[in-house]
Amino acid sequence: MPPEDDLLAGALDLTGRITTASNATFFGTIDGVEVVYKPVAGESPLWDFPDGDLASREVAAYLVSQTFGWNVVPRTWLRDGPMGPGMVQLWQDADPEQDAVDLVSSDAVPDDWRRVLEGRDENDRLVSLIHEDSTALRRMAVFDIVVNNADRKGAHILPMRDGHRHGVDHGLTFHTDHKLRTVLWGWIGDELSADELAGIDRVSAALDGDLGDILSGLLTPAELAALAARCDRLRTRARFPEPEGEMPAVPWPLF
Repeated sequence: MPPEDDLLAGALDLTGRITTASNATFFGTIDGVEVVYKPVAGESPLWDFPDGDLASREVAAYLVSQTFGWNVVPRTWLRDGPMGPGMVQLWQDADPEQDAVDLVSSDAVPDDWRRVLEGRDENDRLVSLIHEDSTALRRMAVFDIVVNNADRKGAHILPMRDGHRHGVDHGLTFHTDHKLRTVLWGWIGDELSADELAGIDRVSAALDGDLGDILSGLLTPAELAALAARCDRLRTRARFPEPEGEMPAVPWPLF
């Protein structure tokens, strides 16, 4: 890995584009290190999020992830690139042989997986959206609740060969209104573990110190206050929440 200064200021060379992304998203390298680059100029306007700050939210999500200490979000930072300022994130080689989230026939749900919802496919067969029951995925679900992730699709979960799971695409986070849309609803009502509660405590404490100071340059005061309130609420309840409000509980598409 190159020194930090090289990642921040070294030449960012584009090598390709992810054409399925809703915002301009490019592959690139910095001194041979593979990265993803999302320029602010390529962000599509949204009706419910401010224009031009999705990159900042991605970096804020990384900083919260680091404070949790669970390595949910890959290293993410802001810097200039060929198309102007944007978000840069270390590329992750996910294992194509693994799926942390799946859509299967409802009579074929593995015993150690969690069922999220059921529906019917194009042939009117009953199918279930499911996800694995793992420590890494539970941690990601806790992280999503705290950052108010409005877009946790199955494809935004990267299963790594060593069993770790990375989460990516965190532009739709930190809204002051409840926006949690996720495929990770399998633990509704379950008690949070001591490890998960300790992670929330680390974030809450850091918001009163260095983390809060850094996030103040990326989020609004109202968004920071809402973040702290979500930590307090989740810590007090100490259980995975259920969907609330009239908004959809899952993103679309699911993957």
